[in-house]
Amino acid sequence: MLDEYAAGDFFLASPNQTMVGKGIFSVIEKAMETENQLFSLPSRVEAALNQAKQAGHPYPVAVGAVPFDYSEDSEIIIPEKVDVSEPLDIDEEQQESLFDMYPYEMQPIPEPEEYMNGVNQGLKKIATGHIDKIVVSRALHFSTVEQVDVNQLLRNLALHNKQGYTFAVDLTDEKLTGKQKESKGKRTLVGASPELLVSKCGHTVFANPLAGSRPRSDDSVEDQRRAKELLDSEKDLYEHAVVVDMVKEALAPFCETMEVPESPSLVKTEAMWHLSTEIRGTLKQLETSSLELAIALHPTPAVCGYPTALAREAIYEIEPFDRGLFTGMVGWCDENGDGEWIVTIRCAEVKERSIRLFAGAGVVAGSKAEEELNETSAKFRTMLQAMGIKD
Repeated sequence: MLDEYAAGDFFLASPNQTMVGKGIFSVIEKAMETENQLFSLPSRVEAALNQAKQAGHPYPVAVGAVPFDYSEDSEIIIPEKVDVSEPLDIDEEQQESLFDMYPYEMQPIPEPEEYMNGVNQGLKKIATGHIDKIVVSRALHFSTVEQVDVNQLLRNLALHNKQGYTFAVDLTDEKLTGKQKESKGKRTLVGASPELLVSKCGHTVFANPLAGSRPRSDDSVEDQRRAKELLDSEKDLYEHAVVVDMVKEALAPFCETMEVPESPSLVKTEAMWHLSTEIRGTLKQLETSSLELAIALHPTPAVCGYPTALAREAIYEIEPFDRGLFTGMVGWCDENGDGEWIVTIRCAEVKERSIRLFAGAGVVAGSKAEEELNETSAKFRTMLQAMGIKD
């Protein structure tokens, strides 16, 4: 399936399956300028899927990305063709370095000192008692003399993130044609997220919030020490509980029953340890779609903070860049409402000869600015490794 992918396709590899969407059958119309525009998205997707079915599409599936900011448009289409297969099996693949082959320039946004100042601003807001948690993010912008090879970047991500969710979403403006589109260049959202926001299959709902992290260590003894420290950390357990409580609260109106473990477990990627809780539920109504559930959850405190509105307002004040699709969600929804939506983290936006990486850290009472900076540095490692940058 990796060999089938070409720039411009939709790609999502999960622990359960691999999906490639090719071509464009229809584009989900943009939201109207209304206060509740994001909540109109599920109904617009449902209407587009029904129209595609009536037009003779054999298996219409809506795929794409939803941004962090409600006021921005989503990037969702119905492909002409969708292929679904088993999970990726790429044990024999070898990584090919990208950025070792040609020179590049890197610009942090903001600079590390400025980022730590932003974390301290967040801590001051938490100290007022109005905010319990805020996620403060930063970016790394790379410019290179050669065009970034999105196909190899995606392959490298999949090679090192076999238990997560590897994705690529075309962001090229479909309203442009011919020379206009060529001059604008292709844009692609690519990443390997460890976090499932929500999935739906029939009556069954599954959510897997992650919050609370530690960087991995190459030393096995130190790595286990960090894992145990995370599992025993009062600060991280509190941060995780805030997210789990919100997920339970958001899913409760849709579910007949829910199973929520009393305490989190540990999951690991090549770069990070995370606190994880697996939440399962049974829907009251079969017609509830995966996208409707995802919208009810988005954005969780794991990527925004809590309370959501106040945390989001503080993020706009502190962060010196537009998150765009970072900390949004990527996924799919079919005509039955089944689907899965992934939290858009460990990701980058690629355009021609530039690539912008994103990473964030959850700030709660007791957080330290330097530790949050180090956490974002560790989270960058997923993309940096795929790019062939070790330092």
